[in-house]
Amino acid sequence: MHVTVLSTGGTIASTAGETGASPTMDGDDLLADVTDVPPGLDISVEAVAQVPSFEVDRETLTAIGDRVSTLAADDATDAVVLTHGTDTMEETAYYLDVVHRPSIPVVLTGAQRRPDETSPDGPANLRSALLTAFAFREFGGVFVAFDDEVHAAQTVTKTHTTALGTFRSPDAGPVASLDHDGVHLHRQPQSESLHLPDASLEPTVYTVKCGGRATGDLVDAAIERGADGLVVEGTGVGNVPPAAGRAVVAALDDGIPTVLTSRCQGGRTIPIYDGVGGGARLDDHGAIVAGSLPSQKARIALTLAIDACDGLSEIRTVFDRS
Repeated sequence: MHVTVLSTGGTIASTAGETGASPTMDGDDLLADVTDVPPGLDISVEAVAQVPSFEVDRETLTAIGDRVSTLAADDATDAVVLTHGTDTMEETAYYLDVVHRPSIPVVLTGAQRRPDETSPDGPANLRSALLTAFAFREFGGVFVAFDDEVHAAQTVTKTHTTALGTFRSPDAGPVASLDHDGVHLHRQPQSESLHLPDASLEPTVYTVKCGGRATGDLVDAAIERGADGLVVEGTGVGNVPPAAGRAVVAALDDGIPTVLTSRCQGGRTIPIYDGVGGGARLDDHGAIVAGSLPSQKARIALTLAIDACDGLSEIRTVFDRS
C-alpha cells in the first residue's frame, strides 16, 4: 500500500527561534522520529507548504487541494497523510472534503507540542495517521487523526489551545479510536460533508461575532467593504441583540447571503425566537440557518456556495444538506 505524506508546516514541524517558533522540519524529518512505522506501507514524502496554519491563505489552501486531488486520481496512491498546523486544521479538512471529496482516505494530523519541547506528540500522531490510512484503505473521505482518535472533517473542531486531546466532534463523536490493538471503528468512515466540486474560494465572506449588547457596526462595515456574504455568529440557538439584528435584516434586504451560526460548540442552530434579533425573525427575513456547522466551517461553505450556486435559493439548499 502506497501512502503519500504531504507536509505543510505547523507545530509538528516547528522549532524555537529568536523571535518565536516557526516550521523548520520537512516530512522526512518528521517520519524519522516515528518509531515502529506500520509494516506494509510504502511511503513517499512531498512538501506542499512550510507555514504555521494560521498563515494558510486562499492560494495555499487551493494548492493543497489540487495536490490531494491529483494524488487521489493516481492509481499508484492508496492514501494521503497531511501534516498540518492545528490552528486551522479543521478548515483545511472541511475544504478538502467539500470540494474534492477524495475517493481514498486523506488523514490530517499535527501536534500540540513542538519536536524541541518535552514529550512532543507529533511522532505518535503521525504514526496514528499512518495506521488510520491503512485501516481506512477501502474508504474515501477526509479525517483528522489526533491523540488516539479519528474524526470526520464535517464534525471535528479544535476545543483547547494547548491540550493534547484538543480535537473533538461535538454530538457526533469520533469515527474511530486507536489503542495497542490498532484502529477500532465506531461508524463507517466516509465523507459526511456536502459536496461542491470545483468551487473556488474567490468570494469574500466576513464573519461577525455577536455577544451581549453587540451593535450592527461590524455588519455595516463588512457590507461597506463589499462583502459577497456574511456569517453571523449568534448566541444560543442563533440569536443576536436588536441592533445587530437590524443590521442583519438590512444586509438581507440588500441581497447579501447571510448565514446564522451559534457560538456554542454543541447542538444545532435553530430558528426559534421572535424579536428583532431572534433566530426565527431573521429566518423569516431570509437568513440561512447553519445547522450544526460552526462559524469557521460555515464561512468556507458559504464562500464555496456563492461561487458554485446560482442565487440565494440554491445557496440555501446547500446548507439544507450541511
